[in-house]
Order: sequence, then C-alpha cells, then structure tokens
Amino acid sequence: MSEDLPTWARRIRSMREARGWSQLEAAEAMRQHAGKELPDTNHLLRRWKSWELGENKPSGFYTRIIASTLGTVTDSLFPPEQRSNDVELLNATGMNTLEIVSRLHASDVNEATLEAVRITVDKLCSDYSRLPAQGLIVECRQWLRRLVEMQEQRLSFSQRRETLELAGWLTLLVGCLEYDLGDQRSAEATRRSALSLGQEVGSSGIIGWAHEMRAWFSLTSGDYRGVIAATEAGREAAGNHSVAVQIIAQEAKAWARMGRREEMEKSLEWGRLTLEGMSYPTNVENHFVVDPSKYDFYVMDCYRHIGENRLAQELSDEVIRVSTDFNGYERWPMRVAEAQITLGVVAAREGDVEEAVAYGRRAIAGDRKSLPSLAMVSQDLAQVLSEHYEGNAEADSYLEQLRELRQSS
Repeated sequence: MSEDLPTWARRIRSMREARGWSQLEAAEAMRQHAGKELPDTNHLLRRWKSWELGENKPSGFYTRIIASTLGTVTDSLFPPEQRSNDVELLNATGMNTLEIVSRLHASDVNEATLEAVRITVDKLCSDYSRLPAQGLIVECRQWLRRLVEMQEQRLSFSQRRETLELAGWLTLLVGCLEYDLGDQRSAEATRRSALSLGQEVGSSGIIGWAHEMRAWFSLTSGDYRGVIAATEAGREAAGNHSVAVQIIAQEAKAWARMGRREEMEKSLEWGRLTLEGMSYPTNVENHFVVDPSKYDFYVMDCYRHIGENRLAQELSDEVIRVSTDFNGYERWPMRVAEAQITLGVVAAREGDVEEAVAYGRRAIAGDRKSLPSLAMVSQDLAQVLSEHYEGNAEADSYLEQLRELRQSS
C-alpha cells in the first residue's frame, strides 16, 4: 500500500508523474541534470524503482541530485529529523510577561531579561502564521512600546543595538499584520520605519525583509514592475539572510503574472539553489525564516498561474500535507488556503465546478488570512469560473463572496 511508504518515496513518485515522466525518463533526466559522472541509465533506473518502493533511502550523494531533477530543495523532499520549536516563554526563561516587564523597568537590564525579550519576539514572529491578526497586532504593539521605552534606560552599546534590532523585527511584524488587515497606508509607513531601524543597526535581515514587503505590497496591487524594482534592491541588501530566497520568489511570481515563463523559471531555479546552500533553520515557525518546505509553496503559485495543472496540484497536496499536523491542526493556515485555491483552479480547469467552488469557499473561510494575498490568489479561480461557468448558481454565488473579500481588502 502506498500509504505505508515513506513520505519521500511517495513524493518521488508523485513528482515524477506530475511531470509526465516514466521511470526510465526520470533516470535519464537525472543523468542529464547531474552534470557529473553517474552510473549508467539502467543502473539508475533500478535505483529509482527501489526509491519509489521505499526499499532504501537515497544516500546524501543522490538526495541533492534527485531534488534538483524534480525541481525542489533537498530538505523539502528529504527533511531532517523534526526539531523542537518550543519557544514558550515560561519553559524557556522561567519568567512570565509581568516579570519580564518589571525587569525592563528596572534601572539595569541584565542578560537574562534580554534573553527573555529575544524569546518573546521569536514567539510573536512564530505566532504570525496561526493567530488572528486583530489580536496579535495588539500584543506586538505593546512589546514594541516596551522596547522603545528601554532606550531611555542605562544600556550598554551592545544592549542598545540589540534592543533596536529586536524593535526592528517587531516593526516588520506589525507592518505585515497591518497589511493583512487591509490597512495598506499604515503598513507602508511601518515598513519604512523598519527599514530605517535595519539601516541604523546594520541588519541585512531587517533591511532585506523591508524590501521583500515592498515587493509583496506591489505584487498584490498588480504593480509587477514595482515588484522587480523592489527585488533588485532587496537581493543586494539581504546578503546571506534567507529572506533572499523569498525576495527571489516574489520576483518569480511577478514574472509569472507578466507571462514571462523563461524569466520565472530562471528565478525559481535561482531561489532553489540559494536555499539549497543554506543550513536548516532552528525555528521553521518564525515568519521571518524561509524553511525548505516554503519553496514548494512559491513554485505552486507560479505553476498555478501559468496553467501547469499537474505540477500545481502535486505541490498543493504537498503544501497541505506539510502544513497540517497528524490531528488536522493547521500550522500554516494561510499556506493551506492558497493551496486550496490552487486545487480549486485545477478542478475548474478540468470541468468540476462543484469541487472548485468547494475548495474556494474552504480557502476564504479560515480565521487567519491575509486579505490582499488571498484576494490576489483567488482572482485566478475567479477568472476561470467567470470564463467557463457564467450563469452557474454555485459559481456566481462564490464570485459574489470574492467581490466582498476584495472590497474588504
């Protein structure tokens, strides 16, 4: 039974089939893609069949070649052992919020207090993907005020720099939440503030994310040339921070929407190679960390938009699987929503309007959503329904829901 196979074995097969390759064609593609000495094709074919059956896991030599051949990142196809993402404040520091705030008001701030604040900021950035934006933004603004107040205390040079850097990350987070809630003017002003803080402390990560946010804002508003301009500036500023991958992904999404497939594919491969060269993050939950599984999420968006249905569907299934725990809890509900939209688009293109609308409604029903992003992605489904199912009661009802969503964003 395929359900008994390791996840990597099932995925090797599903990704091969999504490309329309036979096992022999996959082995030949592997030889062509590697650019290095490999066994003959018949030997590779035997190995490929063994991998798909889950009989033996590929060695490190082969995992990177397989991932590259199938157009993904090694740690996405063959993820390392699950690491603990426990950043709960009490467990990590032994302090609750009241005690941390009390210490922040003291005349001297010690290392234990700073560590508690670091963990708090990391936790807030990790909560971004799951918690409703309305509540989270209030807590973020409260902590941001506390960090600003710390600047009036007796701090060493390094402490002052670190508190400013932590304030920069929180400012980025507040800007993202403002944009999710549809407050675009405030989000842009907050983004500029974060950029200024990043420049003040010399943080390539904060500066890079500020440029990435500009690209995101431009993408969701349909200003694709603006995306390209923002990503050019962002790549130069980001340095070795993983935000460089997300910046490149935003560029690929813009190329896809401009109908520039060759440029899109070049950007996706550039992003894949950039992420391949980075170490696996210690906390994949943090919004300002690009984890390997997120690469498939980027590619899914591009393939959906250019009409590569089989590849888009395979990637959507993977995004939903990785984003959902064994008990059905969604770790990344906004990724799941966009994957559901993608499955809806594929269903609509294949003639199943009922399934398309069901996926579309499920996507916009969640509590955690980014209104501009969801409105942008949903437009792909709206276009297919409008072109092919005009007058269908289910389709028309859903399209009315989307119009209301766009107005609220």
